[in-house]
Amino acid sequence: MRSAKVMRNTRRCGAVPWVLAALAALAALPLRAVTDDERVAIYTEFRGLFDAGQYAAALPVAERLVASTEEQYGAKDRALANPLANVGTTQLRLGNFKAAEEAYRRALSILDGVAPATDRARLRPLQGLGITYARTDQPGPAADTLKRAVDLSRNVEGLYNFDQLDFVKALIDVYVAQNRLEDAEREHQYAFRIAETAYGRNDRRMLAAYDYLARWYEYVGRYTTARTEQLRALRLAEATSGRGSVATVEPLRGIARAYRLEYLYGPEVTQESTSTDPVLFSTNPGAGQTPTRLHPEGERALQLALEAAKRATPPVPALLGGTLVDTGDWYLTEGDNRGALDAYRKAWDALATAGDTKLVEAPRLLRYKPPSASITRFTGGDIDDFEEYVVLAKFTVKANGRASDIVTSSDNAPKENQEGVAAALRKALYAPRLDHGAPVETTGVTLTERLLVRKPDRKP
Repeated sequence: MRSAKVMRNTRRCGAVPWVLAALAALAALPLRAVTDDERVAIYTEFRGLFDAGQYAAALPVAERLVASTEEQYGAKDRALANPLANVGTTQLRLGNFKAAEEAYRRALSILDGVAPATDRARLRPLQGLGITYARTDQPGPAADTLKRAVDLSRNVEGLYNFDQLDFVKALIDVYVAQNRLEDAEREHQYAFRIAETAYGRNDRRMLAAYDYLARWYEYVGRYTTARTEQLRALRLAEATSGRGSVATVEPLRGIARAYRLEYLYGPEVTQESTSTDPVLFSTNPGAGQTPTRLHPEGERALQLALEAAKRATPPVPALLGGTLVDTGDWYLTEGDNRGALDAYRKAWDALATAGDTKLVEAPRLLRYKPPSASITRFTGGDIDDFEEYVVLAKFTVKANGRASDIVTSSDNAPKENQEGVAAALRKALYAPRLDHGAPVETTGVTLTERLLVRKPDRKP
């Protein structure tokens, strides 16, 4: 009523045109513009929560930053790429993979419209999207996306820039899942060079890089080469921390592990060596010689590792427990059940002191030779000549580490191939689950085997 009276008075005064124009101008303006300082404050709040691991609390803040950026710059501006990547990464940490994928893909879609293919802003969404694909069992898209991220990183930040290391390792994992071992080998060499470029050859931080590379050689059956890398790590640990130091424990365990694996699976058939490669031990078997017993130098390396772990000041019970587990595995492989039980009992005590016995709370596979049809034994040829099957085996691991009550299942794998998986498991050896230091039987253990069976109409 009052407003109508005001309008009548306004008309009498002849002020309608400019008043209406002012009101229209005010209506056309946003109530309040977002400023850069406000967006920085939101981002600072987000990083504080994210870095503290409070991802559920960080998510709405990350989404608020996206909304503020969109309000300030528009829905298609390049400035949205990083805020969207923040949302994707937070969703990834929370395990919300579909939401993470949507955030990363939107960021990349915006960049496709406004930025060149070499824009640095693509790095984070490409990396996150590749890892999201990997976590959701999409190895093909994961490999392609992570490779794009790696190539872009090397293009804009240098061949051996350190920032690429995490997603180089993610790419390696995807290549291994696809059985693309040559590609994985190439990226392993890159990962080592990245660390060497960042730290320098004589920096003790290189110990982790040596171990990572050595474990790759173990995975592909190059045990002599694995020992070579671990011996180089041992020399570096002794040079930087002293003989018998805690830093020597992991390289010594690696040397022993490579000997144990060589005994179980046979020696390295071909070794890419040069005259500058270090000589390991004078008693090392020659190429092609299958060891008939566990190498005494492996046991010696374990004993040196145990002594170093026991002397650690302050004590490191988790390291001591892990070394004792390795010792138990060694004796069990050798057939010395009494020595294995003693080592496992001591390992349990050390791990319990550390407050974490997860390492020995489930059976661990020590020896398993996959059946001839396993994809891991595929030696090449036209993959289209083969049909891929998945076989799931469910069984019991006894207290002595042997598998029993094996039941295999598959949607369509031939019966004889399923039996091949069961036969391989009957020859397998597990480290049994421990309960307060004592080995116990475990039911419901599973193993999944991917098989390649030649199609009937494709002659070898």
